[in-house]
Amino acid sequence: MKAVIASLMALLALPLMAGDIHGKVTAHSVRNSADAIVYVDKIAGKTFPPPAAHAKIDQKNMQFLPHVLAVVAGTTVDFLNSDAVLHNVFSPDACADHFNLGTWPQGQSKSFTFKKECFASLLCKVHSEMEGFVAVLPTPYFAVTAADGSYDIKDVPDGTYTVKVWHPKLKAATKSVTVKGATEASFEIAK
Repeated sequence: MKAVIASLMALLALPLMAGDIHGKVTAHSVRNSADAIVYVDKIAGKTFPPPAAHAKIDQKNMQFLPHVLAVVAGTTVDFLNSDAVLHNVFSPDACADHFNLGTWPQGQSKSFTFKKECFASLLCKVHSEMEGFVAVLPTPYFAVTAADGSYDIKDVPDGTYTVKVWHPKLKAATKSVTVKGATEASFEIAK
């Protein structure tokens, strides 16, 4: 009996099996397939704390870098100005509380905490041509596609999930994906 209990305790101590979701997103009517976010949607009964470390977006060469950033809800993002001109960061989106961090010079940064799930656009009042995006997601299981559309979401526990794709210029896509070890899931998105 003691051996059975010890075996059960050992099994309970093992981590859940985890795999990955990988594949390609083919984006039609855009230059390449970069900047799509592939993510596992809400998981019933699960919440995920934000990371202690802040995410970062740089304003460099008159661009938001990265152009698209994915974070878990509750994450604080630091916005650095690396250009020799003043920059501003604001979002007109209600889901990001219409924040406006003001204007600041090169070498300084300001922060904002994204509390709600959201696809927030980022703009600069000083330079109207600048645009970026922060995707505030319900789980830490996400990836941003490379130019060829490839992505890899690591350490996803085995199970069946709703996986979604978001892109700043194209329609979203959704499918059910069952993860068991390394799992392939590819998508096509268009206008």
